[in-house]
Amino acid sequence: MNHDSYPDDLIRGILNGVKTIALVGASSNEVRPSYFVLKYLSQRGYRMIGVNPGLAGQEVLGCPFYAKLSDIPEPVEMVEIFRNSEAASGIVDEALALDPLPRVIWMQLTVRNDEAAARAEARGVTVIMNRCPKIEYGRLSGEIGWTGVNSRIISSKRQIMSGKGIQKRTLAPGGNPFGAKK
Repeated sequence: MNHDSYPDDLIRGILNGVKTIALVGASSNEVRPSYFVLKYLSQRGYRMIGVNPGLAGQEVLGCPFYAKLSDIPEPVEMVEIFRNSEAASGIVDEALALDPLPRVIWMQLTVRNDEAAARAEARGVTVIMNRCPKIEYGRLSGEIGWTGVNSRIISSKRQIMSGKGIQKRTLAPGGNPFGAKK
């Protein structure tokens, strides 16, 4: 796979398809980017599980925390790596030791490890590198436009809003959130 760019349909398919995400490097510090991602994705309906040895046994934003991936007592569909590129190799190996395997390994912005990605892809796991699922969700749902950022999606159709709770948009299944063809 070309890890320099990813088709929107691939990213949308991942974000629509996974429900349980293990966030390796999650923080309880409200000013850390990993905290923002944990909060944002949990508010979008994902079951978020934090992986941080310093927070093991605690809950942050209603999300349980474990010391390592192998401590999580349930299957995870996606492992998100919020650590540096060197640390990603060991985390990918830990994810590949899980049974069942996660469907996706996602490395955060600035995190790229091509050798680890090749090992995961050889086992049938989809790998995304140097991307943020929070940003991608916001871009593909149109929410990122609320802050004045160009989402590259233009439509006159009304955006799809989620149900109750905080104001948020959803990723429309199988297409862009506005229903327009690209």
